[in-house]
Amino acid sequence: MATDYKQKARDLFLQGFNCSQAVFGAFAKDYDIPMNLALRLSASFGGGIGRMRETCGALCGACMIAGLETGQTEESDQTAKQKNYETVQHFFSEFGQRNGSTRCAELLRLRAEEQKSHPSTPAERTEEYYRSRPCLRMVECAVDIVEEYLKNKI
Repeated sequence: MATDYKQKARDLFLQGFNCSQAVFGAFAKDYDIPMNLALRLSASFGGGIGRMRETCGALCGACMIAGLETGQTEESDQTAKQKNYETVQHFFSEFGQRNGSTRCAELLRLRAEEQKSHPSTPAERTEEYYRSRPCLRMVECAVDIVEEYLKNKI
C-alpha cells in the first residue's frame, strides 16, 4: 500500500507537475510550506534540472527536503553543513543503488544525441508518456528514501 506521501507525490506528478515538484510538494505541509510556494521552489529541478537531463528531479526534490532537515542556517555551523552533505550523499547513494543511476538521461535511457539536445518545451503528458518513462517510479523511490531517512534520522 502506498504511503500518504507516496500517494500525494503520485497525485502531483499525474496532475502534470514535474518529478521534483511531486516529491517536494508531498512533504511541504510537514514544514508549513504553502503548496504554491513548494511548487515554485522545486519547479526548476524537473527534467534533470531545467530539462537538461542531469541529476534526476525526483532526487533533487528529496535533497531539498534534506536541506529543510539538516541545512546550515548559521555561517559558523560547520556541523550542520557536514550533516547536510552527509544526508545528501546518503540520498544519492541510495537512489543510485536502487535505480542504477542518479542522472535523468541515463534513467530515461536517452541516446547520446538525445542527451545533447535540451529543448525547453516539456513533453506532453499522454498515456504513452507515463507508460514509456520511469519517472513515476523515480518519484516513488525518492519518497521512500526520504521516508526512511525521516523514520531513522541517519
